Amino acid sequence: MGNAGELGIRTMAYLLAGVLFIRSLGGLSRQETATRGNLFGILGMALAVAATLWDWWTAPGHGPGAGMALLLGAVVVGGAVGAVLARRVAMTGMPELVAVLHSFVGLAAVLVGISSYMHPHGGKAGPPADMLPLVEIWIGVAVGAITFTGSVVAWAKLKGTLSGKPLLLPGRHLLNLAVVAAIVGLAVPFSSARELSAGMPWLLAMTALSGLLGVHLVMAIGGADMPVVVSLLNSYSGWAAAAAGFMLENDLLIVTGALVGSSGAILSIIMCRAMNRSILNVVFGGFGTGDAKPAAAGTSGPQGEVTEIKAAELGERLLSSKSVVVVPGYGMAVAQAQSAVKELARALGEVGVTVRFAIHPVAGRLPGHMNVLLAEAGVPYDTVLEMEHINPDFPRTDVVLVIGANDIVNPGALDDPQSPIYGMPVLEVWKSSMTVVLKRGMAAGYAGVENPLFVLSGTRMLFGDAKKSVDALVSAVRAGVEARKAA
Repeated sequence: MGNAGELGIRTMAYLLAGVLFIRSLGGLSRQETATRGNLFGILGMALAVAATLWDWWTAPGHGPGAGMALLLGAVVVGGAVGAVLARRVAMTGMPELVAVLHSFVGLAAVLVGISSYMHPHGGKAGPPADMLPLVEIWIGVAVGAITFTGSVVAWAKLKGTLSGKPLLLPGRHLLNLAVVAAIVGLAVPFSSARELSAGMPWLLAMTALSGLLGVHLVMAIGGADMPVVVSLLNSYSGWAAAAAGFMLENDLLIVTGALVGSSGAILSIIMCRAMNRSILNVVFGGFGTGDAKPAAAGTSGPQGEVTEIKAAELGERLLSSKSVVVVPGYGMAVAQAQSAVKELARALGEVGVTVRFAIHPVAGRLPGHMNVLLAEAGVPYDTVLEMEHINPDFPRTDVVLVIGANDIVNPGALDDPQSPIYGMPVLEVWKSSMTVVLKRGMAAGYAGVENPLFVLSGTRMLFGDAKKSVDALVSAVRAGVEARKAA
């Protein structure tokens, strides 16, 4: 009866944790409920950890002792590290942190798989005797290794350690297919081995091949697709966790991994549709690959002269406007200008200017990156609009402020068949009466694609650090308001 009661407690705890995780995903689908969704996720994870510790405590031969002390120590140390990272990592570093966390999940799946092969869950030392556990181990280790190495490469690209340009090896698709075939083929001698010494070399060889595949897949993906890659790696980490759940016979880990894996896959597909790209094109083709035509000689950059504008002049133009749209990009995150942008919107709102924010699905380097930044600054949710909702309004907009964005406002995506980003939907800011781009200089964006927007007749450039520029605009707007009151 005791074992049945303990099993019932664990089952109920896992069930409740699963429900909380589902509620968490539901809450995270909207900005207004994201805080509540995070709270549900925290409660679900706390319950899952507590139930797992209880399950280990009540297992035969366990209980208080050195083992429990090690488990509790791991929980405390891991929680402390997570808390420190959450407080110290800036929003600009969040994409890299997410990629690192994905790599941890992949590495954990690899270690669990190798451990399960050496000492099957609940069994004696040695490989499992049945075929199904062997298949679970093989798949779990393969997915985990791809997730681990792919996430490490994604981290290096996001951090700038590796170039954001895609690495295009000759015959890369055939190379990937050959590696996949080798991974599948090695499963035959592995599954037929009945001794550790015979099966382990095949398992380790497959792990190395899967790791190389993860490296090559992400190296072939360029900078502009990195938000999709982060989402895709999130999906991979979920499936790796689910595979680990099968190996450990842990129902909650299976359910949680499936939730993360499926939600990450759905998000990746949604983002690819918003970019007019297929998920296979992102995974296997990269961005700016040989699929695009080379630029003609002499047309490597925007042709024309840029027109600069000063903060004081732009402040007067903003005050005389009725409708202003702000397009945030990664440059705004780097400059930590979101609070200054909120202050500018408030200053303009006080004199009757309508200010809204336009978000591209892949703005920044993480899904929802710009939404989180604006929410952090306290920008009202109802003023933040997605691309499909704001694009029809640009022809009726007086001024568009592009703050640190580049590729997502590139008109070449719509009218230049030779552009590597041709066919990608973008924010059509050039249709407004005036477009002002806030940048430090004329460098290309993360994808390395030149932007002809900068030399259009309706575009003005406000050079300098985004935060300082926006602060200057706030001062100019407030000075203009005071001058009008005095007059």
